[in-house]
Amino acid sequence: MKTITRSCIRLDVHVQNKDEAIQRAGQLLADAGYIESAYIDSLLKREQVANTFLGGGVAIPHGMIEDRHLIHHTGIAILQVPNGVEWNDGQKAYLVVAIAAQSDEHIALLRRLTRLMQQPEALDILFHAENPLVLIAALGDAAESMPVEAAPAEPAWPADAEVEWTMDYPNGLHARPAARWVETAKRFPGELRIYKGAEYADAKALTGLLALGVTCGATLRLAARGSDAPKALNALHETVRGLSAEEKADAERARRNALAARKTAPDWTPTGSPTTLYGISASPGLAMGKLVRHLSQRFQIVDQPGDVVAEGEALEQALLAVRTQREELETRTRQRLSAAEAAIFAAQRELLADPVLVRDALATIMQGHSAAWSWQRALRVRIDKLQQVADPLLAARALDLRDVGEQVLAQLLGIERRQMVLTEPSILVAEDLTPSDTLQLDTRLVVGLATSVGGPTSHTAILARTLGLPAIVAAGPALLTAPEGGIAVIDGGSGCLYVDVSENDQRSVAEVIARQKAAREALRAVRHQPATTTDGHTVEIAANVANPKQAAAAMDAGAEGIGLMRTEFLFLERDHAPDEEEQYQVYREMTEVLAGRRLIIRALDIGGDKQVPYLNLPHEDNPFLGVRGARLLLQRQDLLYAQLRALYRAAQHGPLWIMFPMVTHLGEIAALREHCERARQQVNGPEVKLGIMVEIPAVAVIADRFAAQVDFFSIGTNDLTQYTLAVDRQHPELAAQADSLHPAVLNLIDATVRGAQTASRSGGSGWVGVCGGLAGDPLGARILTGLGVDELSMSAQDVAPVKAALRSESRTAMQALAQRALRAGTADEVRAL
Repeated sequence: MKTITRSCIRLDVHVQNKDEAIQRAGQLLADAGYIESAYIDSLLKREQVANTFLGGGVAIPHGMIEDRHLIHHTGIAILQVPNGVEWNDGQKAYLVVAIAAQSDEHIALLRRLTRLMQQPEALDILFHAENPLVLIAALGDAAESMPVEAAPAEPAWPADAEVEWTMDYPNGLHARPAARWVETAKRFPGELRIYKGAEYADAKALTGLLALGVTCGATLRLAARGSDAPKALNALHETVRGLSAEEKADAERARRNALAARKTAPDWTPTGSPTTLYGISASPGLAMGKLVRHLSQRFQIVDQPGDVVAEGEALEQALLAVRTQREELETRTRQRLSAAEAAIFAAQRELLADPVLVRDALATIMQGHSAAWSWQRALRVRIDKLQQVADPLLAARALDLRDVGEQVLAQLLGIERRQMVLTEPSILVAEDLTPSDTLQLDTRLVVGLATSVGGPTSHTAILARTLGLPAIVAAGPALLTAPEGGIAVIDGGSGCLYVDVSENDQRSVAEVIARQKAAREALRAVRHQPATTTDGHTVEIAANVANPKQAAAAMDAGAEGIGLMRTEFLFLERDHAPDEEEQYQVYREMTEVLAGRRLIIRALDIGGDKQVPYLNLPHEDNPFLGVRGARLLLQRQDLLYAQLRALYRAAQHGPLWIMFPMVTHLGEIAALREHCERARQQVNGPEVKLGIMVEIPAVAVIADRFAAQVDFFSIGTNDLTQYTLAVDRQHPELAAQADSLHPAVLNLIDATVRGAQTASRSGGSGWVGVCGGLAGDPLGARILTGLGVDELSMSAQDVAPVKAALRSESRTAMQALAQRALRAGTADEVRAL
C-alpha cells in the first residue's frame, strides 16, 4: 500500500493554528483508512511533549509510539499552507506532513524531506505547487529511487577520534532521538560527524542526520575532530548507546498496546531481551527455528543483439514454457491445497498474456535488441505502472507479474531456479516472497516466514495461512540486516520476530509450542463429538468446501455435513464452462463422500470478485453491485439449466439442498422456483429443498416475507458485512473495517432469524444457517448460537475449536451474550464482551 496518495493531500489550506492543522491532517489519514480516529489525539499529544517542527518551513506531526496499534497502514497526509501557520514561537510551517508509521518506514520519508530542506528552491516549489502530483513526485515512495547527482569528491577528513556503532533502535533514527544526538554534539566546539557508508552528516544538524535515512541494523561511524575530540566522541557515543534502552522500551510498549487492542494476550513472550522486529500479522502461530535469509534471484542482462526472427521466436518459446509451468503449478496447488489457491497461478498466466506487455517486448526486439533485454525492459515498465496505480488491489499484482515475468527471463537465459537447501527447522526472512517461492518451500523444515514488505492480503500471505505457516509482513528494512544463523522465534499472531533468543527462552517457547500442539491434538480427539451446550442445546456444525477432496477432509475434521459447496470453482481456471455431465459427476461424488449427510450446494456465484473471461460478461464499473449470482443465472439460462439438471440428477444419490446467491427481490424467488421445477421434470429428479443466501441488507430487513417463499436461509456474513458497512472486504486499506462483529451486522442477522421464526409459525421451515467467516470465529459462533442460528458452516480447520467453544458454555449464557452484542456500539466493544 502506498504511503502517500492524492486523497491525503490538500493544497492552499488556511488554518488558524497548529492544532487545527494537525486535526485536519489526521482526519485525512483516518478517512483514507490509514489510522483509527483515536490516533488524531495521539498526534496532538506528541505536540505537548516534543517539538515536531523540522525546520525550513516544514512540520512533521506524528503520534506517540505507544499508540501505533491505532495505525492500520503506514501513511502520510500533507497540508500545504501558503500563508503559513505558527508552529511555535518564531517557527512558521508552510508544509504540514502528518506521519502515521507502524515501524521505521517513515525513515525514508524523513530522508527525502531533509534533503529537500537543503534545497530551498525545491522546497519553495512544494510550498506553492498547484498540483498534488508535484508533492507525490517529491515525497512519494518512488522519489527514493530517483537518480541523484553524485556530489563532488571531498578530500579525506582526518578524524582525531572515531568509533563504530550498529543502530539498534527498533524504529531507526527518527526525529526524537536525533534531536538528543544534536543536543549532545552542540555542547562541544569541535566537529562531529556521523558516517553511514560513504555518506555523512554533521552531528549538530538535525536535518543532516535525518537525511542519512538510518534504519535499524545500519552500521555507523562516529567521528570527531579538534582538541576535545575524545571527550566529545565519548559523550556522543554514550548518548547514542544510552537511548537504545529507551527506544526498545518504547517499541515494546507499542507492541504490548497493540496486543491489548486485539483483546488477546500472546501465548508466549520472552523473558530475556532479544532483538525484536515488528511487522503485521499475516498468518497466526508460534514457531522457533534458525534464521535463514532468502535471497531473490536477480538477473544481470547485457544486451547482445541477435537475429530478429530468432530472438522473437525465443521469446515466444519462453512464454509458452512458462505458461505450461504455471498450468502444472496450478494443478499441483489444486491437488495439494484447493482451487482457490490454484487460482493465483491462473491469474499469473493472465498477467503473462497481457498483449501490451508482449507487444512492447516484440517492438524492442524489432529494433535490434535481444529477447532477454527487451523482455526485461518491457516488464520493468509494466511493473512500475502497476505499482503506481491508485487501486491497491491492482498495485499488489506487481509482485505477481514480477514473479511470472522473471520466470520468462530465467527461461530465456537458461537459468535454473535456485533451490534452498535446509537441514533444520528454519524461519525464512526475505524482502518479499513470490507465490512461486512460497509454494515450493519445504514445509517440513520451513516453520515460519517474515518479509520486510508486503501486506496481509498478498497472495503469499494467503498461501502461508493455507499452509499453516506462521508469518509476518511489512517488518521493515531492519529485517534484512538481522544476523543469520541464530535461533529466532516468530509469533504470527502478534506480528513479532524475536532474533537471537536466549537458551532459557528457547526452552520456554518450546514448551508453549508443545502445549499448543497437545491442545490441537486434544481438540482433534473429540472433533466428532456434537456441539452440544452445557444445557443440552445442539448446533449443527458443517463445512465450506469447493470439491469432493475437501469434503472428505472436512468430514475427517469433524464436520457433520456441508453447509456450502462453492460451485464457481468448477468454472474458474478454464476456457469453457463445464457441461451438465461433468457437473453431475462432481456433485454425485460429493453425495457419495458425505454418505447420507446433508449437502447444501450453492448455485453458480460468478461476478464481483470472481470473473470468468470465456463468459464474455460486459465490463462493470462496480461488479459487486452488478450482475452476479442469481441475477446472472436468470439472464444466462444456458448456465442455469445445465447446473440445475446436474444437481437434480445428483440428488437421487443423497440429501442435497440447492441454495441461490445474491437474491434481492421476491420476484426472483418465484422465477427461480419455476426454472427449478422445469429442470427437475426434465431429468425426473426428486424434490429438494430450495433456499437463498442472505447477503443483502434488504433481505434481512424483511426476512419474514422471504422466509415464507423458501425452505431455508444461509447467511453469508462476508458479503452481508461489506454491503452493510459499504466496505470492500478485499480492499487492502479498508478490509480491517469489514468486521462481521459490527453491531449493525449482528442486528441484521438477528432480524433474519426472527423473520424465519415468524414464517415458521405460519408454515415455513424457519431453518437458518450461517456460512460466512463469522461462523468459524469461536466468539462469533457463540453469539450466533445465542441469536438462534440452527447451523454453522466454516473452514475445516475451524470445526474442532468452534465445537469445543460451544460445548464449554450454556445456551442461556450465549443468549445473554448475544443480547449484549446487539446493544454494543462498535465491533471492538463486542470483542471485549
